[in-house]
Amino acid sequence: MRDKGEFLFTSESVSEGHPDKVADRISDTVLDAYLAADPYARVACETLVTTNRVVLAGETRGPDTVTPELLVHLTRMAIHDIGYDQEGFSWKNADVAVHLHAQSSDIAQGVDASGNKDEGAGDQGIMFGYACTETPSLMPAPLYYSHLLLRRISELRRNQDVMVQGLLPDAKSQVTLRYVDGKPVAATSVVISTQHVEGMNQSSIKAKLMPLIESTLPKGWMPRDNEIYINPTGNFVIGGPDGDCGLTGRKIIVDTYGGAAPHGGGAFSGKDPTKVDRSAAYACRYLAKNVVAAGLADKCTLQISYAIGVSHPLSVYVELHGNPYDVDEARLEMTLRELMDLRPRGIREHLHLNRPIYGVTSAYGHFGREPDAEKGTFTWEKTDLVGQLKSAFGR
Repeated sequence: MRDKGEFLFTSESVSEGHPDKVADRISDTVLDAYLAADPYARVACETLVTTNRVVLAGETRGPDTVTPELLVHLTRMAIHDIGYDQEGFSWKNADVAVHLHAQSSDIAQGVDASGNKDEGAGDQGIMFGYACTETPSLMPAPLYYSHLLLRRISELRRNQDVMVQGLLPDAKSQVTLRYVDGKPVAATSVVISTQHVEGMNQSSIKAKLMPLIESTLPKGWMPRDNEIYINPTGNFVIGGPDGDCGLTGRKIIVDTYGGAAPHGGGAFSGKDPTKVDRSAAYACRYLAKNVVAAGLADKCTLQISYAIGVSHPLSVYVELHGNPYDVDEARLEMTLRELMDLRPRGIREHLHLNRPIYGVTSAYGHFGREPDAEKGTFTWEKTDLVGQLKSAFGR
């Protein structure tokens, strides 16, 4: 994203009822079941959802107490929590097939610690983290408001608020913001498409959602009325997995930074923390957020790379986007490696990732969320390195 001039930038979000997010939720539910039974279980679970059918596939290594019958039950409970009890997709009678098998021994020997060998990365790859000062959560503003719109609709729906009466779980949003010299100053368009019961018309849905949009965006940011698009196709009754097949890992830009920062390509949901696609991406966000929170940059992008079976990262790269505070980026890279052990074992221990904390990450973004000390969720959103970073750079 440019730092100078005037431009428009857009990000989208999808609700927990979007078919791809239903798949992500089920994959993370499987992961949580295994980690609850054994903190060191190995899971790589992919989920497919379509009309009244759910298919679980992938590799696991964990206790026999996590049975196919338990996973079928937990899958149904996840669908129930999302809110699906429709003719084409219901928690009660959807066919759930479990095709999980043992983790490959070839992968296991690269990941497992043995003798003098430390725990290795579960795969090769590059992971990115990003933070900026555009919002209180240090997230890009277009994605922040796209998520916030859908989260508010979901909360109202779950509370059976009359404001959203008749709206169903599947929904998408899109927010376009106008930037001037790198700072967002107004919204130029908002799109919301939401599933609804038969008989609701486009104008009645827009009337319900207009006050919510206005109260969600900052004061003075509302676009012109003709640039607010509510259910632009006119009808959205058939939705969720009945309307479109869903797969784990197809919303990686929604899950991260809305396109405002690079993405390494790896999905998160259904993967245990030995998979650096997930854990190292969390570490990258954690470090980038602490750099910005410490006042060392207004924007920070961080990249880490790994090789399968190798414990130490192959590279650590930091970009401070113009470096307005004249921070030595090479020194910052070394300092971050000193403040956090970036081996897979170090990441999961530092961020306490070997716990059943992942179901809540599956919708509305893995980043920019509030850490919950009691539940142990979103530990990578803490800013507990700020003091050490300020001290290291004399701030």
